[in-house]
Amino acid sequence: MLLCSAIMRPALLNPLFAPVRALKGVGPKTGKLFDRLLEGRAEEARVCDLLFHLPYSVIDRREQPKIRDAEPDKIVMLEVTVAEHRPPPTRHSRAPYRVLVEDETGDVLLVFFLANREWIERSLPVGEKRWVSGKIELWEGAKQMVHPDRIVDAAGLARLPKVEPVYGLTDGLYQRNVQRAMDAAMEKLPALPEWLDSAFARQRNLPGFNTALQTIHRPRSPEDILPDGPARVRLAYDELLASQLALVMMRAHMRETRGRASMGNGRIAQKILEALPFSLTNSQRQAVAEIIGDLESDKRMLRLVQGDVGSGKTLVALLAMAHVVEAGRQAAMMAPTEILARQHYERLKPLCEAAGLRLALLTGRDRAAHRNKVLEELASGEIDIAVGTHALFQESVVFHDLALAVVDEQHRFGVHQRLSLGEKGEAVDILVMTATPIPRTLVLTYFGDMDVSTLREKPAGRSPIETRAMPLERINEVIDGIGRAMAKGARVYWVCPLVEESEELDVAAAQDRFAELSQTFPGRAGLVHGRLKGPEKDAAMSAFQRGETQILVATTVIEVGVDVPEATIMVIEHAERFGLAQLHQLRGRVGRGAAKSSCLLLYKQGLGEVARARIEIMRETEDGFRIAEEDLKLRGEGEVLGTRQSGTPGFRLASLEIHGGLLAAARDDAGLILARDPNLESERGKALRILLYLFERDEAIKLMRAG
Repeated sequence: MLLCSAIMRPALLNPLFAPVRALKGVGPKTGKLFDRLLEGRAEEARVCDLLFHLPYSVIDRREQPKIRDAEPDKIVMLEVTVAEHRPPPTRHSRAPYRVLVEDETGDVLLVFFLANREWIERSLPVGEKRWVSGKIELWEGAKQMVHPDRIVDAAGLARLPKVEPVYGLTDGLYQRNVQRAMDAAMEKLPALPEWLDSAFARQRNLPGFNTALQTIHRPRSPEDILPDGPARVRLAYDELLASQLALVMMRAHMRETRGRASMGNGRIAQKILEALPFSLTNSQRQAVAEIIGDLESDKRMLRLVQGDVGSGKTLVALLAMAHVVEAGRQAAMMAPTEILARQHYERLKPLCEAAGLRLALLTGRDRAAHRNKVLEELASGEIDIAVGTHALFQESVVFHDLALAVVDEQHRFGVHQRLSLGEKGEAVDILVMTATPIPRTLVLTYFGDMDVSTLREKPAGRSPIETRAMPLERINEVIDGIGRAMAKGARVYWVCPLVEESEELDVAAAQDRFAELSQTFPGRAGLVHGRLKGPEKDAAMSAFQRGETQILVATTVIEVGVDVPEATIMVIEHAERFGLAQLHQLRGRVGRGAAKSSCLLLYKQGLGEVARARIEIMRETEDGFRIAEEDLKLRGEGEVLGTRQSGTPGFRLASLEIHGGLLAAARDDAGLILARDPNLESERGKALRILLYLFERDEAIKLMRAG
């Protein structure tokens, strides 16, 4: 499918889909670091991925404040004298390397994690004057700067631009590497046709696409990169328009193609219900009835089931899949990670066995013999339900008669994957599930024009979660408390803080906390983070699930779907750095059994108004729908599905918190375009095809009758 897209892509765009490692001055070694920094779109980072990696700040060297006047949480350029080096106690210590620098008004600690000691000593000789730039932070009342992005002498300062963009990094990659690669990427940018309506562009004072990129990557003032400035608004609107156009085309296609009615008789569903130790909630019954109504109609289903953490979505999906099996057809359930796919499989297995359903698991790491057997049985119809990862929509997977595709945690998948699974059979019905309650105003944004079923109650047997907030200064009390709980057999999640600009710093924070807790609780702590390879992550999770480790230190990779009913304590460090929806998702990892559960929100003193409101709401309610609505009020649309690590749906240039107001215009524009030019054959239509390819929404073009 990807190969097909590459062949169909207009030649004009080929320079933008070339690998970053082929750019002048990059090469294979640095190219691997760019692959890591820009991961998620393709195995190899491409020029377009780099160009869409926008700066989050600038260093404005036109002013150089004294240390006394440097404001926290702002990037500054300081003229300092190097006063003292404070290396870690041993070369193999995980503690950071610190350097004290000063001017006549005060001092700042420069902090380096996982540092190259020789480079620091060479760059910052004691007694010498240097210019350093980076973000000033307050840590226990003192000013510090973690990983300065520039350290230069007077000659180096003279060569630096007056306003320099600042980019998110990964370990081993520096601002100068990104700058050099970005300059080379800008030279590859072809002249693209204008796809915006000219009256709209004039009315909003929007520059051309190329001019917008030029303005943001080569700013002349800090205002050039502002999220609500003309350049960024232009790029955000382009991305939203591509997304909305693809959704409108997909929905139109699904309406045009007739569905196939699947008429079940309830015999398998009845066996599943009899095997349950509890009865369905009212909202589960309602959702199942709505889905069966869709499945028995000759219109294709595209339905979203949204329910809070632990509301029983998986069971609703199983009853839907049982209905199509009763009609003599097959179903598939796709999860975004192997851990989640295995978890669904283990959860469904006893119910499927009780009901006589033939269930199989298919992931990317299956052994060849097992995989081949599953593929044969899927093709012959011997398997009723397949559970798996994106491996389900590879070309080699052929179903005998796929009727229903269930997609879990949909916001981790693009329209592309949904369509790919939907194409594995004739007029496949699609059921999408999400554990992130989404206010109705946002459903259209992420999922297009879908029907929605909502699960509001929690099944019987779930215990309420006691939520408390404590200042970080009391962390030793928390550690003593979890030690007492672990002595009684408790299992604990310990989630480490988000560090905005770098996942490496997230990992470093988790590793440091893991090292400390391992000393306190030898052999009883595990560690999981986004940089671990799949098998290592699975091993750490499995050890925790089996109780071999009792405390799991993690970044937010554990946020969605991980199910360990024995875990009863959730500690979230620096809770003020997380969005409300994300705090709620993390809290939902506990309280999954009958035992009393608790969630501790550790915060840094001096909370801002929004952070305080967030923590108060968490203490007041466990209702995910209320939390989603409050999150929308506090943070805006862009954060409702969480932040970077929880897989915000597909947007790289648009931040819905800031650009949400453009959505209605993009949706209206997409509807008008399709009404007037359904095959995108006009001059603007041809330019819009290029837009769809550029933002990798080209699966929509496949749906066009003439395309």
